[in-house]
Amino acid sequence: MKKLSYTLLLISGIAFGQLFEKDKVYTKQDTLKGSNTAFRDFWDVKKYDFSVEPDFEQKSLKGTNKISFEIIKNVTNPVFQIDLQQPMKAGKVVANFPIASYKQDGDFIFIKTNKKFKKGEKYTIDVDYSGNPQIAKNAPWDGGWVFTKDENGNPWMSPAVQGIGSSIWLPTKDIWSDEPDNGIIMKIITPNDLVGVGNGRLIDKKTNGNKTTYTWEVKNPINDYSIIPNIGKYVNFKDTFDGEKGKLDLDYWVLDYNLEKAKKQFQQVKPMLSALEYWFGPYPFYEDSYKLVDSPYLGMEHQSNVAYGNGYQNGYLGRDLSGTGVGLKWDYIIVHESGHEWFANNITAKDEADMWIHESFTMYSEVLFTEKYLDKKSADIYMIGLRGKIANDIPIIGKYGVRNEGSGDMYPKGANMLHTIRQVINNDEKFRQILRGLSKDFYHQTVTTKQIEDYISSKAGIDFSTVFDQYLRTIKIPTLEYSQNGDTLKFRYTNIVKNLKLPIIINGDQTINPTEEWQTVKLKKSTPVDFNKNYYINYLSVQ
Repeated sequence: MKKLSYTLLLISGIAFGQLFEKDKVYTKQDTLKGSNTAFRDFWDVKKYDFSVEPDFEQKSLKGTNKISFEIIKNVTNPVFQIDLQQPMKAGKVVANFPIASYKQDGDFIFIKTNKKFKKGEKYTIDVDYSGNPQIAKNAPWDGGWVFTKDENGNPWMSPAVQGIGSSIWLPTKDIWSDEPDNGIIMKIITPNDLVGVGNGRLIDKKTNGNKTTYTWEVKNPINDYSIIPNIGKYVNFKDTFDGEKGKLDLDYWVLDYNLEKAKKQFQQVKPMLSALEYWFGPYPFYEDSYKLVDSPYLGMEHQSNVAYGNGYQNGYLGRDLSGTGVGLKWDYIIVHESGHEWFANNITAKDEADMWIHESFTMYSEVLFTEKYLDKKSADIYMIGLRGKIANDIPIIGKYGVRNEGSGDMYPKGANMLHTIRQVINNDEKFRQILRGLSKDFYHQTVTTKQIEDYISSKAGIDFSTVFDQYLRTIKIPTLEYSQNGDTLKFRYTNIVKNLKLPIIINGDQTINPTEEWQTVKLKKSTPVDFNKNYYINYLSVQ
C-alpha cells in the first residue's frame, strides 16, 4: 500500500489543491467526489447488479454490488476509485482481474492493480458492503436514509440522496457523468410482511423462510441518485396510458391505507403525461414503466420510481408556490417530479454545477402543463407569480468539479429565463419543437450547460449566449429604463452583462432592441406603452 499512498499524495499535491470560493473551502475530498479524476476517467460503468437488506431495528444495511464496466482508454497499473461514504464499510472486494491491493480511505475504496488494460475490454468488480448509513435529518433536502413508521406502526424505509450521492449507502462510481448504460438489477430483501419496491419492473419475487427478495430491473441508463429502494407495507394497482410510443404501463405502489385516496389523486397522471409528451416528446422510459411510490418524504424524481409524499392533495403540501391560486388546481409533486423524467433522468447534467438543466426545465414543465391542462393565461399568471420566490443571492451555475450546486434560483429564475427565451422566439410551435428536440437529440445522455445553450441558440436561429450569461452567471436582472412622450419612446438597458442581446416585443407587435445606450422609437399610437410582463426584466419609468 505504500506505493498507492504515495500515488494519492502526489496527485493530491498536484491536482487536488484546495479551491476557495469566498468563505467556502473545497478540499481534495470534494474534488475526488466531483471530478472525473485519473481514478475514474479510464472506465465506463455498464451495469450495477446489487442487493440491499435493511434492518429497521438496527437502522443498518448490508448487501453486495457487482459493477460491470468497460475500459475506454489504454492504461497501465491504474487505481480504481469506488465511492462508499462513511460510516458505511466495504467488506470483501473481488474482481475478474488481478487486484494488487485495496483499501477504504474515508469515503472511497481505492483498488490498486498491476495490469495493462486495453480499450474495449470488459470487467467486473464485486463489493460487499454493510453498516449504518447516514440518517436524513430532513429528507429529501438533507440526504440520507429514512427509517420511520407509517400511520399503522409498520416499518417504512427509503433513502433520498440527490445532493449527497448514492454512495451514502451503495458502493458505486458516484459521479453524474457516468450512468450505468445497461441499467441495473436491484434485489431488495425484506421481512415477509413488508414489500420492496425499486426502479423499473418487478421481474422476480422469492420467499425463503421469513424473508422475501424482490428483484427489479431497469433496462435504460439511470443516474445514480435515482437508484432507490423503498420498503414498506405497500399494495399495488396498475393502469395504462396510450402515449406517443404505445401503451405505457402505470404502476402505483402505496401504503395499504392510502389505496382509495391514491386511486382518486393519481387520476392526474394521465393528463400530466399527455401534456408533457406534447411539449417534451415521448416519456423516455417506456421499457421500465412509469411508477409512483408512497414516500416518507415530500418527493423526488427517482427514475421510473417517482417518490410521492404530497399527502394526496393539490398544490405543494396544500399551498400554491406561485401565490396566484393556479397551483392549487393540480398536484405539484405528480407534475414536477414526473417532469424530471425528461430533464434530470433522460437528460442529466454531467456536473452538479449544471443542475439548472434539471430544475429550470422541470419547473417550466409546471407552466407548460398548466397551459395544456388549463389555458395559456393561467400558465402565464403562474409563471409570473413564481418570481416572488427568486432570491438573486448567488449565480445559478455552481462551482465545477466539487459537487457544488448553484442557487436555488435555478427553479423559479431558471424557469423565467426559459419563459423569456420563449417570448423572444415568438413562435410557440418552434419553441415546442426545440424542447422535443432536446429530449430526442440528447436522449439518455449526460450533458453540459454549453451543449444545451448552443442547441437552443442553433435551433432557434437566435444567439442567446448573452441571455444565458445574464440569468445563469450573474444575479443581475435587466432593467429597461424608459420615458414616453406621446408616440415617442426613449429607452435603454441597465444592470446587464456586456452587449446583452435581449429584444422585447412591445404593444403586442413592435420589437425593440435595447442596449446600454439611449435609443428612441416611434410608436404606432400615443397611448401608454404596453410592456409584456412575460419577460423577466424590470421596467422602470424615468419620466
